Amino acid sequence: CSASANKPVLTLFTKKPCPLCDEAKEVLEPYKRRFILQEVDITLPVNSAWYDKYKYDIPVFHLNGKFLMKHQVDIQKFEDQLMKLELQND
Repeated sequence: CSASANKPVLTLFTKKPCPLCDEAKEVLEPYKRRFILQEVDITLPVNSAWYDKYKYDIPVFHLNGKFLMKHQVDIQKFEDQLMKLELQND
């Protein structure tokens, strides 16, 4: 199916444990068919730049590589941005 190639990528910057991240994923659950979730563990050495940037702010979300939101899901903002991207892909 070629539709998945056009799905926006939602990047979640996270670390273990992260109750707020778990909560955020639950909030996003109804939308999961509309995007690809990519999780980045900021505690891994390869992600040290993200750790320095976000260690006090997780969860942090980027949509298609652009900063979207942090700390908790702003569902209205998320829907607006997701809709914009979906319209661009049509």
